[in-house]
Amino acid sequence: MERFDEAWQLLAKVRAKRPLIHCMTNYVTAGDVANMILAAGASPVMADGIAEVEEITELSQALVLNIGTLKAAAVDAMLLAGKRAVELGHPVVFDPVGAGASRFRTEIARQILRDVRCTVIRGNASEIGVLAGGRTRPRGVDADERELLTGENRQEQTAAARKLSRETGAVIVMTGPRDLIVDENRTCLVGNGVPMLGRVTGTGCMLDGIIAAFLAAGQDDGGEPRFWQTVYAVAAAGICGELAAQKTLASGGGTGSFRMYLMDEMSNLNDRQIKEEARIEV
Repeated sequence: MERFDEAWQLLAKVRAKRPLIHCMTNYVTAGDVANMILAAGASPVMADGIAEVEEITELSQALVLNIGTLKAAAVDAMLLAGKRAVELGHPVVFDPVGAGASRFRTEIARQILRDVRCTVIRGNASEIGVLAGGRTRPRGVDADERELLTGENRQEQTAAARKLSRETGAVIVMTGPRDLIVDENRTCLVGNGVPMLGRVTGTGCMLDGIIAAFLAAGQDDGGEPRFWQTVYAVAAAGICGELAAQKTLASGGGTGSFRMYLMDEMSNLNDRQIKEEARIEV
């Protein structure tokens, strides 16, 4: 299989099944993540209390772990939820926000990877590089510009992502101007997206939720294809960014309008658009 199946109706499955996505995400973006999951057709639950996370995980079909606003009290709850999701066979999407920015944040990200078998790890080039054993770039939650995926460093970035995939068993999504998706054996570049996605906080967190929803809906597709389900989700999010940017430009709006249009486009997106407009390089 060279790419996702042209016969897939994965977004339609999300809307038919309305999987419950348990999001343990950061307070800066939680509302937007919930609304984006709803726009895709799934249902969000934003529960992080240690007394209930295992029960909520049992009710859900996928789990998102995001350490954007990390506190020590949240760590045990994330580990409990992650381990329970793995026991149940639910997809786990992990976003190691800011890994490398502080020792605490980096150690917690590595602990989660040791204790929870994640399905997908999504981060920028700096975060993925740090978790793969590279140098720390202490620049908050943003990627160091020297580490953005380019033609010159593609081989290096792919090697780092593949190393992390071998160590964790996860599909690695390295987001940037072009998105790199890697597992132990396959590599794919998705060219959809626009620079304005980087000017609105939380678009990466929203992508976490979209990936989780697509994985949850596609669990009965059989065969391999979590790698390609992830590619499909990343392409879908990028296409929404492109359509939102067009509307923003036409309306004379700015980043606030773009944020609104981004959710509008996800709510109106369909599988035909994804398959026709995805720009994928394998």
